[in-house]
Amino acid sequence: MLPLRTILIALLCFASASLPARANDLPTQTKTKQIWQMLDYLAVDYGRSVKDGAVRNQSEYAEMEEFARTAERQLAELPDSPAMPELKSEAAKLRTSIGNKSSPQEVADQAHALAGHLLATYPIPMAPVKLPELQLGAKLYQSQCASCHGVSGHADGPLSATLNPPPIALADHGRAQERSVFSLQQIITQGVAGTSMRGFTELTDEERWAIAYFASTMSYSDADRQTGAKIWATRPNIQAAVPTLAALTQTSEATLAKNIGPEVARPLIAYLRSTPAVLAASGADSVLIAKSKLKDSVAALEAGDTSQASRLALSAYLDGFEPVEPALAAKNKGLFEDIEKTMGMYRNAVSQNNIGQAQAIEQRLQKLLAEASAALDTSNDPLSTFLGALTILLREGLEALLIVVAMIAFLRKAERTDVLKYVHGGWIAALGSGGLTWVVATYLVNVSGASREMTEGFSAIFAAVVLLAVGIWMHQKSLAGRWQAYVKQKLSAALSKKSAMMLFLLSFVTVYREVFETVLFYAALWTPNNGIYLISGLALGIILLAAIGFLLLRSSARLPISKFFAWSSALVAVLAVVLMGKGVAALQKVGYLGLTPISMPRIDVLGLYPSVQTVLAQVVILLIIVASIAFNIKSQKKLA
Repeated sequence: MLPLRTILIALLCFASASLPARANDLPTQTKTKQIWQMLDYLAVDYGRSVKDGAVRNQSEYAEMEEFARTAERQLAELPDSPAMPELKSEAAKLRTSIGNKSSPQEVADQAHALAGHLLATYPIPMAPVKLPELQLGAKLYQSQCASCHGVSGHADGPLSATLNPPPIALADHGRAQERSVFSLQQIITQGVAGTSMRGFTELTDEERWAIAYFASTMSYSDADRQTGAKIWATRPNIQAAVPTLAALTQTSEATLAKNIGPEVARPLIAYLRSTPAVLAASGADSVLIAKSKLKDSVAALEAGDTSQASRLALSAYLDGFEPVEPALAAKNKGLFEDIEKTMGMYRNAVSQNNIGQAQAIEQRLQKLLAEASAALDTSNDPLSTFLGALTILLREGLEALLIVVAMIAFLRKAERTDVLKYVHGGWIAALGSGGLTWVVATYLVNVSGASREMTEGFSAIFAAVVLLAVGIWMHQKSLAGRWQAYVKQKLSAALSKKSAMMLFLLSFVTVYREVFETVLFYAALWTPNNGIYLISGLALGIILLAAIGFLLLRSSARLPISKFFAWSSALVAVLAVVLMGKGVAALQKVGYLGLTPISMPRIDVLGLYPSVQTVLAQVVILLIIVASIAFNIKSQKKLA
């Protein structure tokens, strides 16, 4: 029980150590969102209070001055960062420009620049986790918003006349073109101080995004949307202007117009906001996240913020690249391995604060990721989806199958079928938990790459330690005379309830680790157009695994006791080495363990990865195995 206790203590220590960081992250993100919202409000509404250097509306102008002061004050309250002096300087210039009654364009440019710099320094989620449902948004708008903003968004609801200041006319295109969907979502979430617009915190995040997307369409006509659909379908080059759902969420029409012209930006935004499904998260979308995070990481490193650069580097891999690993590996395995290796090299350069090396590696990664994006730009490719689904299940399921089959075969050989229920209960519970994981990851929360890797890493190390103990025990029983002595000592006493629960735990952890990763990879691969091919790959994978399990059980039943234990001990020893390598590699991906690259081949099936830490961990396991074999043989000679 010592190895299990040690691992549980390590897990608890990690969890407790991570709690303060998470507790501090929430206020920082909330305050960052509030500052961003005020800056966006200034950029959009300042023009209503000042014109040609003169105040048009005194009350609105006073509000602009107040927001500028508040944003500057709250900015200074954020955690310290090397970029903070520049942020404070920009905030002071913005406040001065408003005090000098500068032009609306100048103030808008300064506010947008400061908002962008703020998010580069203190990143926050800026896009919906799930595809927004405009029908849901329309229903919620009518029940929650129409009484003030009007049924059609003209600020003519039954309560509008009683409100001071009056509600915003969402159908007013002059103001709507300046706002992004993200800014609307933030207003819906937090409200606007000094107005009757409250925050709708009782709604879910999904519901607030749905309202924001619906509200963002109210200033556009059906003709705009039809024109936008034609542009999107007939001009593929224009799709690069809004490549992802995240880009659409953060882009205003006015900003887009600067790049592609107002005559194209208006219908394009109208169409995409009304039909965001055309930009549903894809492999290319995920790769763009990785590229963006890498740029931000280099910028943070150049600014002297090594910790922020490390966090962004990890996010580039875990949240940007890892979700597309299975699809890319199925299409171009060499490119997949090259990117994963280079990502590790980049994280290592960042941890050593080697700016020159990090910049060079980042440029290489941008080129590799561009190649990956091109390779993945076939989301409806049936063969790639089928092969991806099949290889994922076989890769993740084979290790778990071997361990469970070994336990079942052992109990049958020992004529202890009464304990089989613990093993079967373990893997059945793991499958059920996997289904629950799918529901949670799909409908409730976005399981981050870091959480995924931590779960896989610790569970793999736990399984490796338990398998190591089981392998040593099996080798001992494989020696002449040991099995007979073991039987004479009453097997029922040796396989106590405590031991049976350990079998349940090993069965559960081993299978759940693989199910957990498989579920999340499948969720990343799934699109409305490739479901049948993904399910076909899944079905064939299940059939192949069942066939392998059947053959293994049949062949093990025919082996003599001593040979069975000898082969089984060798198998679990190899699996222990493999799982230890994979567990350490997973913890390296989240920065929990260091990574020192070495020149050697990468062999996933054996858990061999080109780093000092993974190799050293596997060498330790091998030394323990060799020492235990020598001890067992020596003790056997003494008995003889």
